[in-house]
Amino acid sequence: MNVLKVTTVGNSVGVILPKEILERLRVGKGDSLYVVETKNGIQLTAYDPAFAQQVEAAERVMREDRDALKKLAE
Repeated sequence: MNVLKVTTVGNSVGVILPKEILERLRVGKGDSLYVVETKNGIQLTAYDPAFAQQVEAAERVMREDRDALKKLAE
């Protein structure tokens, strides 16, 4: 378990993520992190959940309408 300390960053407040956590999230300086509220609390993730839902919807359409998409591609 890691404990993060809330600190002042300029005129804002932030937390410093240890190198080990950044490596596990596969992020670095300048990358975006997303905060998602779940039934178990707050989740910090490196991927955009809304984008993931859009990709899932697109994959579903491609599976269901494969023949129509193939015709359109011709």
